Amino acid sequence: MAIIQQRKIIHIDADAFYAAVEIRENPTLANFPIAVGGQPGKRGVIATCNYIARQFGVHSAMASSHALRLCPNLIFISPHFSLYREVSYQIREIMLRYTDLIEPLSLDEAYLDVSDSTDFKGSATLIAEAIRQAVKDELSLCVSAGVAPNKFLAKIASDWEKPDGLFVITPDQVEAFIQTLPVKKINGVGKVTAKKLTDMGIETCGNLCDFSQEVLTQKFGRYGLRLYQLARGIDNRPVESTRIRKSLSVEHTFSIDVKNFVDIEEHSRKVFDELCKRAKKLKHDAIIHKRYVKVKFNDFTQTTLEETLPTQLRSESSWQNASEYGRMVKQAWLRSEKPVRLIGMGVRLLVPKNSSEFIQLDLFN
Repeated sequence: MAIIQQRKIIHIDADAFYAAVEIRENPTLANFPIAVGGQPGKRGVIATCNYIARQFGVHSAMASSHALRLCPNLIFISPHFSLYREVSYQIREIMLRYTDLIEPLSLDEAYLDVSDSTDFKGSATLIAEAIRQAVKDELSLCVSAGVAPNKFLAKIASDWEKPDGLFVITPDQVEAFIQTLPVKKINGVGKVTAKKLTDMGIETCGNLCDFSQEVLTQKFGRYGLRLYQLARGIDNRPVESTRIRKSLSVEHTFSIDVKNFVDIEEHSRKVFDELCKRAKKLKHDAIIHKRYVKVKFNDFTQTTLEETLPTQLRSESSWQNASEYGRMVKQAWLRSEKPVRLIGMGVRLLVPKNSSEFIQLDLFN
């Protein structure tokens, strides 16, 4: 009989993502209730809100007009999806330092399978904490993480200590944890299903375990089997990632704007060293065909510069030339010559011609 390896799954969920990004871009909003979404006078709907607004009962998918009645001082911000996609991609780049097995669910959450990772001696908990810390240090945002033996429990765990939390369910804790878990926490249990379960006297997964698979299937059809399995902490779904890596990048955001090029040059070397360090984890057959830099100024405008590499520089580490990146950063900075709040460097990878059928577009792009 084949032995199934115990999976180590991490679910990463950015806290109040759109609102957090808006506050990061405009720190003066930090102490006010804000909501990202449509305006109340135009039948708008809330996409997300910060935790101050949530204290008034405001939540996502709520009509903006109703949210304003609950919280008269609520500040409405129109969404900037291109910015959210950019930040989402940056978070994904941090995740890719530890595993290529990433399944994005939306711009602000994803599953990671780190079962085979050798980082931190294979500790999923330490990997999750490293990702959280990197997002905080490099992107000035908070993400919550859940660690568990499967996707179902990892997603529940990431919500357990929100915001800015980490919760771990080890294999030996699953049975005890699941017993008292409310059935409403199960994905797919909406108001109708919840009422049916309540009518059957089922409030927790422990209660659900008292019913046979046959009874649940009779009551809920195919979903009955799913309820039967999840109530026992069983979820064999793999993390499905078919996305091919197309780039690798590193960005450093400075707590204090860098005003002269001597200091910019010094910081650029550190960014370059980090890029080279991460490039060592690329697969041996990865072909680097472009290098690029990004400079964001103190007024939040930004500029990028990209160059195609000659064929002879595309193999192994031939592209790693600090002076070339330094030249590109200077060229980008000279376009505005303003104080700098962020420097980024990266490489573009060639996608094999026969790989198109395996590329899955996702919301990180």
